[in-house]
Amino acid sequence: MQIVGELINSSRKAIKAAIDEENVEEIQNIAKQQHENGADFIDVNAGTFVGKEARYMKWLISTVQGAVDTPCCIDSPDPKVVEAALELHKGTPMINSISLEKERWDALLPVVAGSDLKVIALCMSDDGMPESKDDRLSIASDLINGLVKNNVPVENIYVDPLVQPISTNDSYGMEFMNAVEAIMAEFPGVHTICGLSNISYGLPERKLLNQTFVVMAICKGLDSAIINPLDRRMVANIHAAETLAGRDEFCSNYLMAYREGKLEL
Repeated sequence: MQIVGELINSSRKAIKAAIDEENVEEIQNIAKQQHENGADFIDVNAGTFVGKEARYMKWLISTVQGAVDTPCCIDSPDPKVVEAALELHKGTPMINSISLEKERWDALLPVVAGSDLKVIALCMSDDGMPESKDDRLSIASDLINGLVKNNVPVENIYVDPLVQPISTNDSYGMEFMNAVEAIMAEFPGVHTICGLSNISYGLPERKLLNQTFVVMAICKGLDSAIINPLDRRMVANIHAAETLAGRDEFCSNYLMAYREGKLEL
């Protein structure tokens, strides 16, 4: 499974303060911790800094890549911010995210079209948030076909079927997972991804729900996730679930994680 480390996000109070103070050591320490715990991408978000987002995004990219060689996930719907970040990013980043909302689609498509960028395609449209598996599959189909027609390789597309809080509708968990299964079956080569912590919003013991949800989603085909890689039980659950789902030939990744102490809770 590909892991996007979620911790460098300005919506988190401590991170916002570190960005505002341009605290290089703090940001680099968090980047290193995520890298050392298996993050394949480091998400960077400066969205709370209205009017300064592009400047702080460039600072984050430079700061993170000064500490680790892990590519970044550039987390902004603003094409100007994305373009500013791409000017100095080393290697191939991930873009989070394009959607089927017309304004967002029209703005970001020229940035990603014909590129080697990894692209998160969020299942949102101008009709609002999808409710059912079929709603998600319909939007995903339009997103994938639209991106492929604009020369984005299918293997660079990461569809986010959109996790919604189970506390607001008890069908949201299974509708999401059934959508993952349908998307992976209908579009070979595409990836699915999510910010899975939304599932537990408003409920107690959120870690328990998140850790269980990722196992269930992996069994439906989810192959990428935006998570906290410092959550040892979450990471251990991922290794175990991938092995049990038959996605770990000869259990080699599980055994490697065991030898590296990543299964110790």
